[in-house]
Amino acid sequence: MTSVIGLSDFLLCVGSALIIGLILTGSYMWKTRYTKSFVATLAMLPAIVCVVIMMVNGNVGAGVAVAGAFSLVRFRSFPGSAKEIGAIFLAMGTGLVVGMGYIGYAFLIAMIFGGMTLLYNYLDFGTGKRMALYKTLHITIPEDLDYTGVFDEILKRYTEECELIQVKTTNMGSLFRLTYNLKLKMASEEKNLIDELRCRNGNLEITVSKLENGDER
Repeated sequence: MTSVIGLSDFLLCVGSALIIGLILTGSYMWKTRYTKSFVATLAMLPAIVCVVIMMVNGNVGAGVAVAGAFSLVRFRSFPGSAKEIGAIFLAMGTGLVVGMGYIGYAFLIAMIFGGMTLLYNYLDFGTGKRMALYKTLHITIPEDLDYTGVFDEILKRYTEECELIQVKTTNMGSLFRLTYNLKLKMASEEKNLIDELRCRNGNLEITVSKLENGDER
């Protein structure tokens, strides 16, 4: 009752999807930190989606539902960065196009979006001088120090915006670790900020890093 896909057509579509997966993966890997497992999966994803679409005889709704469920397994315990999620959707989209039989369009899509990914990575699109002002601050304090407002005076002098986003106990509960998101007034004042904070927290550990928002690893 269903049409049978010819072996030659099946191999052509799957082979094309694998090549497209390599194109997309190569463009993603350039100037990007990645894990081996993620890029290996990304290279295979277009072929997987292609096979799913072909096996449901072109029923896009059923195929996307199945492939989408599988693709989300990767993010069950870790949300993934915006760039990884975008790469997943692009790989799924090209695989769907190949599965529907539009191999030429799939290659065109891969070349266009892969090229744009390379261009954005080359230009460091989205980064700028103001990004250096956004920091995440970790301060370790003794358990007997009341952290409520203890650093507010110092932070107001050096930052335009500051927000306490986490309080955590460490060292078997003998220390507190405070986490702030900051926007510095001047990037050159970072050392002075750390020096003043050290005087207030008893010279315990202080860490200043790029803004931690879960988008980059």
